[in-house]
Amino acid sequence: MSTWPTGQETQARPTHTHPDDGVARRPPGHSLDPVQVLARLEELLGAEEEWERPGPSRSERIADVWIAGAFFALATLGSELLRSVGAFSESSAGIGEQYAAVGSAAVILLWRRSHPVAAALAATAHLLVVGSLVPPVVSSLPMQVIYFFAIYSGVAWAKDRRVAAYVVVGLAISLFAWLTWFFALSTGIAELTGEAVAEGEGPVPPVVGVAGWVIVNNLLYFGGAVLLGQVAWRAARRTAEVVDQARTIGAQTERLRDQAIVAERLRIARELHDVVAHHISVMGVQATAARRVLDTDHESAAEALQAIERSSRDAVAQMRDLLGTLRTGEVEADAGRDGHAGDTQVDRSPQPGLSDVRDLVDQASTPTCSATVRVMPDSKEVVDSVAGPVQLSAYRIVQEALANVRRHSTATTVRVVVRIEPEVNRMEVEIVDSGSPRHGTSGTGLGQVGMAERARHLGGGLEVGARRGGGYRVRAWFPMDGVVAHETVRS
Repeated sequence: MSTWPTGQETQARPTHTHPDDGVARRPPGHSLDPVQVLARLEELLGAEEEWERPGPSRSERIADVWIAGAFFALATLGSELLRSVGAFSESSAGIGEQYAAVGSAAVILLWRRSHPVAAALAATAHLLVVGSLVPPVVSSLPMQVIYFFAIYSGVAWAKDRRVAAYVVVGLAISLFAWLTWFFALSTGIAELTGEAVAEGEGPVPPVVGVAGWVIVNNLLYFGGAVLLGQVAWRAARRTAEVVDQARTIGAQTERLRDQAIVAERLRIARELHDVVAHHISVMGVQATAARRVLDTDHESAAEALQAIERSSRDAVAQMRDLLGTLRTGEVEADAGRDGHAGDTQVDRSPQPGLSDVRDLVDQASTPTCSATVRVMPDSKEVVDSVAGPVQLSAYRIVQEALANVRRHSTATTVRVVVRIEPEVNRMEVEIVDSGSPRHGTSGTGLGQVGMAERARHLGGGLEVGARRGGGYRVRAWFPMDGVVAHETVRS
């Protein structure tokens, strides 16, 4: 029997070196190295894959018990049918031995998934031994299916794919050696007994025809089992990948949902802070002014009270709009479930924008602090070209800055400037006051955090700080379309 060469023998073989690249090459016509064949087989069977097929579940183990019992019943029936036609007439084995051969083959299937490699080896050994001692037993179709199923399971369920490749090679060599020995023994017996082989009508001698027929059938039998086993292993691997991807997508979806919830909470917090803080501060300032001039200037006191009334109404209206927006999805979902979506009335009033900044600034003017606004260019067409989310964020930033001036500054003048530059896709809003910080009125800083978040969310920025010549400035800028520009990262 020939043996495969080792790595040292492979290196000792004569090679030719190409004059161009200096790489050792095999001489023309040299046969393929069996080591390379084995390496290729390992690659085909997935030896380099990191995935390892998990063991069978409890339900799969129970299923194997039923499968083994069914095959035992079918193999027993097949043997009895062969006995009925006299297939065991020349066999020296008794009925007990025949049943033992059938039962032991079926028992192997109990471990076809828990110990697939051992089951495949055991089935092949069983085939060789029983095929030599009691050939009629292994000739029945149920027994052939048992052996086929065991080899298939060995390839499909083997965890170590490199060991699976070795087993496949070992099984192939064993089957080839057994067939060679079987035909040699059969031919020798025929020559010793002088039995003549009937001549056929084919192009090859009868002995060659029989040998070729058996070899082709065994190649299809063995190759089919290995091929189907590898297909099953690949399918299990793809299924595991899909399940893992689904699990990953599910986890990512949960994270994205949590992030969306947090982002929505922050947005709601900013809206509530800006709306409530602005109007409450306006009412507080106007109430103070009304109290101071109530006895001396009734007209100014009345104007201050009217400002308080307007601010309270605006605050209620904006709070109602905000709550209506938050409940829109819930209302529409309930209406859809009830089948009355067309009857649902949803508040569709627009959010405030740049066109509302003038009213906002007018409300911020008090007897002790005058507020002015300037829009450049002052064109409705240009203003309307700014994206809605950008207008809303600019409005809220002006609102928060004016509220901060009333709460924390001694300013007597506030100037709001809105600059729109369509040619460079840029909009800027600037709030400048003439005062200094009032002692004892420091806030939490959440207002400035909210303004910065609004600007960054739309691809802009924010600058807040004291001016050198006195006063305080808030400057925010955005792209007019509200689209975040992603910079290219250079390597």
